[in-house]
Amino acid sequence: MESIDSDSLGVAQASARLAEVLEALGRVIVGQDEMLVRLVVALAARGHVLIEGVPGLAKTRAVKALAHLVGLPFRRIQFTPDLLPADLLGTQIYRPITGDFVVRPGPIVSHVVLADEINRAPAKVQSALLEAMQEGRVTLGGEPIDLPCPFWVLATQNPLDQEGTHPLPEAQLDRFLMRLRIGYPDRQAERALLDLDSARDDRRLEELPAVLDAATLRRIQAIAASVHVADVVKDYLVDLVRATRDPRGPTGFERGASPRATLDLMRAAQAHALVRGRDFVTPLDVARLLPDVLNHRVALGWEDRDDPHALDHRFDALLRAVAVP
Repeated sequence: MESIDSDSLGVAQASARLAEVLEALGRVIVGQDEMLVRLVVALAARGHVLIEGVPGLAKTRAVKALAHLVGLPFRRIQFTPDLLPADLLGTQIYRPITGDFVVRPGPIVSHVVLADEINRAPAKVQSALLEAMQEGRVTLGGEPIDLPCPFWVLATQNPLDQEGTHPLPEAQLDRFLMRLRIGYPDRQAERALLDLDSARDDRRLEELPAVLDAATLRRIQAIAASVHVADVVKDYLVDLVRATRDPRGPTGFERGASPRATLDLMRAAQAHALVRGRDFVTPLDVARLLPDVLNHRVALGWEDRDDPHALDHRFDALLRAVAVP
């Protein structure tokens, strides 16, 4: 990794670093380009991500590769129905010699946390994870423990196999910046997978060099947060989110998105602009990320809930209904 003073990073250098991360990800993940772009956007926007897709679509592999590239400690937690909060947060261990308790932090105390099959964990574990995602700290034995900065949760879930699962509470879903719904790769990408040497490819993943470090990433995140958003773009963004709350409007959502979604959509659009090498947000940045930022924050009517394409149609209608500045 080239040594650069993180304080000297500007928009161009930050964008170049993110481009390096994307290019390296593309060498080890085949056929999921849109997912990779949005993961890097979420990284720059300091937003947690829920990745939804059937098994075998390289969700876990992409997260592991990204953790290597950002040069941060990474922990994977396999969520199961018998998981306890202590398995996530850690525990207190009694020391007979001294007569006191020693805190042993759990796997949640890391920079990058992969919560695999998050919807298989019971409610108490979900509650513990919610505190970590929202507050950047956990409580163990009544004492708060600050989590490292940056702290990033990437969760996966299978949308098909619902046996033995616990649907995520609405409050927790709202803490995810984006929900990425991942589909199958196209034929060309799937054919390319057959030519890969699996053992060699796994070694390449483990040997990925760090492109960033914690200080550089924090600087990039600060730059992303300062990307300019013109008043007309802010008005456009607010109008889009508010339109989801009118059940008689063009979208017909039963429940619309909250003001937190408005803030998150702007953060994501700023990070997307930075990834694209700009220091200003365009309406296209907002429109491209709107489905990923809002799809888990709105609710369809009962007549549409069995239609797998209903959300996409509603968002298309929303983008057509709200005038672009």
